[in-house]
Amino acid sequence: MFRALRGLILFLGVATPVAAAERHVPAQTGALATAIAGALPGDVLTLAPGQHNGPVTLNRPVTLDGQGAATIDAGGTGSVITITGSDITVRGLTLTGSGSDHDAIDSGVQITRTAARVLVEDNDILGNLYGVDVHGPKQATVRGNRIVGRTDHHMNSRGNGVYVWNAPGTVIENNDIRLGRDGIFVNASNDGIFRRNLMRDLRFAVHYMYANNSEVSGNISIGNTLGFALMFSNRITVHNNLSLADRSHGLMLNYANNADIRGNLVRGGTEKCTFIYNAHRNLIYDNRFEGCEIGIHFTAGSERNAITGNAFLGNRTQVKYVGTKHVEWSHDGSGNYWSDHPAFDLDGDGIADASFRPNDLMDHILWSQPAASLLMGAPAVQLIRWGQKHFPASLPGGVLDSAPLMRPVIVTVPNAIAAMEAQAMTTARNRKADDEQFDPLARH
Repeated sequence: MFRALRGLILFLGVATPVAAAERHVPAQTGALATAIAGALPGDVLTLAPGQHNGPVTLNRPVTLDGQGAATIDAGGTGSVITITGSDITVRGLTLTGSGSDHDAIDSGVQITRTAARVLVEDNDILGNLYGVDVHGPKQATVRGNRIVGRTDHHMNSRGNGVYVWNAPGTVIENNDIRLGRDGIFVNASNDGIFRRNLMRDLRFAVHYMYANNSEVSGNISIGNTLGFALMFSNRITVHNNLSLADRSHGLMLNYANNADIRGNLVRGGTEKCTFIYNAHRNLIYDNRFEGCEIGIHFTAGSERNAITGNAFLGNRTQVKYVGTKHVEWSHDGSGNYWSDHPAFDLDGDGIADASFRPNDLMDHILWSQPAASLLMGAPAVQLIRWGQKHFPASLPGGVLDSAPLMRPVIVTVPNAIAAMEAQAMTTARNRKADDEQFDPLARH
């Protein structure tokens, strides 16, 4: 009896790998659906070069491999590929022809809540309403894909490149995303990693809502309306991202708390490099904010934030602080670099000998009454500013950096990315106003 049982166990142990096989799928009508229906767990379905008919559903552990030469076209109906099972890989395909139903989230690839351990990599996902919809699965990875959205509607009416909802452990990395609405839209999904993605010609590059304990790192946003919109989230890491020639905001924290914001670069033509709105207990350090209308806009009661080691260079208004409290922007004897601070460092310790206050009473008046800018050259205005400089007790509150830095932090931009930035700047100068003019806090 024992020998028979041991033989049965050995037979079952080798049966599964023997049954799994590579199966070639010809580019013929109905061949792909037939191959999927007859596939065994572990099978690799290798699609022949050419066009295959969709839409299709994957509900068992298989690999769909187009080897860079096969296309699946859904013909304008539903999602091109719907994944409902686990341990599934989709790679090397061109996916096109989804439907246009926002309620159904028609996508190039739709990964449903019944799925787990799904890999979508090295695909061209072109002209679909949404690129990839990660809708409730566990441990999904979307990497190395080229996702190009649609231009047949106004920007706010298009779908997202990658949409992540309630999908813990999701990894979105090394994707090239263009057009459509938002590059990566994350909603109510914790413990995600979003890194090294390139996003262009979008509304938001990364749009983050209710996404705790997550990472946004090494991403590049070029020529979008807004770079990184991080909202209603707790304990997020935001490291080494680039926002280049984004038009409204580079980095926005809205009700985002306990975040670690480090090593990011925002520069070029942006209305606000950084907007901090009702965000608390954040560590914002070693970032570079350059060439914006406003370097950092700080408002709505944001408190207990540490802001140190940053560089503010060539912004028309370095700081717009809306509040009456006195706020110190240095930490442990180290502040920030200010390009408009006429500083000296006689002891050579890298810290300026005089503190820096970026705003005064006249700035507050100008923010509330822009017409007062006509009086900026008046002797009375200059006298007020002189008095506030020499008698700080007369100031209405604001930012003080007691230990300004003598040298700015450097964040390098690869040459190929800088070329894309230059092109985006040229495009922005020639752009006509459209429906992308919006209040980023009013509607998401």
